[in-house]
Amino acid sequence: MKDQVVTVFGGSGFLGRYVVPALLAQGARVRVAARSRGDGWFLKTQSNLGQIQFVIADVRKADSVARALVGATAAVNLVGILNGDFDAVHVDGARNVAHAAAKAGCSALVQVSAIGADPSSASRYGRSKGEGEAAVLAAFASATILRPSIVFGREDGFVNRFASLIAMLPVVPIIRGAARFQPVFVGDVAAAVVAALADTAVYGGNKYELGGPEILSMSALNRWIAAATGRTRAFVAVPDAIAGAMASLGGWLPGAPMTRDQWLMLQSDNVVTGIDGLMELGVAATPIEAVAEGWLVRYRRHGRFAEAKG
Repeated sequence: MKDQVVTVFGGSGFLGRYVVPALLAQGARVRVAARSRGDGWFLKTQSNLGQIQFVIADVRKADSVARALVGATAAVNLVGILNGDFDAVHVDGARNVAHAAAKAGCSALVQVSAIGADPSSASRYGRSKGEGEAAVLAAFASATILRPSIVFGREDGFVNRFASLIAMLPVVPIIRGAARFQPVFVGDVAAAVVAALADTAVYGGNKYELGGPEILSMSALNRWIAAATGRTRAFVAVPDAIAGAMASLGGWLPGAPMTRDQWLMLQSDNVVTGIDGLMELGVAATPIEAVAEGWLVRYRRHGRFAEAKG
């Protein structure tokens, strides 16, 4: 990757703050494309002089995407949303990136999708991710598609969300407690992106599902978080009929705990269904226990001075 010019769309987001440093460490010159130029400035400290650039780009606007790819030799699309206009971002946006990357003569493209991406999915998220994959491969046949399970890390919106609820509530409701996940460390996903870009002859044109070393149910994950943060809590399973009604009737409200579409996504397990993608890409999966201590400590009653319960 040394001296390759890689444009990373969504480079200032949660996953981007790991992908960009991973590319910089390999000697790549990285162009961080985000909707606001200042969004990724915190990444400047990760680079050598002249190794990083910042450009304004919105994947929904083809002209801005094309400008961000001028002179680039590779591209990465990390842009994704959990609520809003899925088709505009996951389908049209992904198509814009792939089409512009092909036109710019890029030798490699990595599209980060998600486990469960399927044009026939009941959820708009899953359906748009599946259609986005098809659009990318139609425009850039040698693109590598990465499908991570739930991604965890210091800044995530998943483990942190549950940890916050567990810290606040003496009784914690659990929705779809039997739903299974295979949480994957954000650093491992970043390493997978770099590996895919570095060897397009092997990885180009393929899809890889990325999962961590453990499969956990929603219930087991919440109980693990409680133990890791030293909290003794009562967990109450919310009946599916009630949870589904709440998501359908109130999921559209600002701050709602779950949208109707997220409820539909929970009806299917979020686990690797075939070959271990991380292993195929040469990345060793990181257990959540190995890294979570670094940030879950803040959810303990006395922070880092508290004693964790096993």
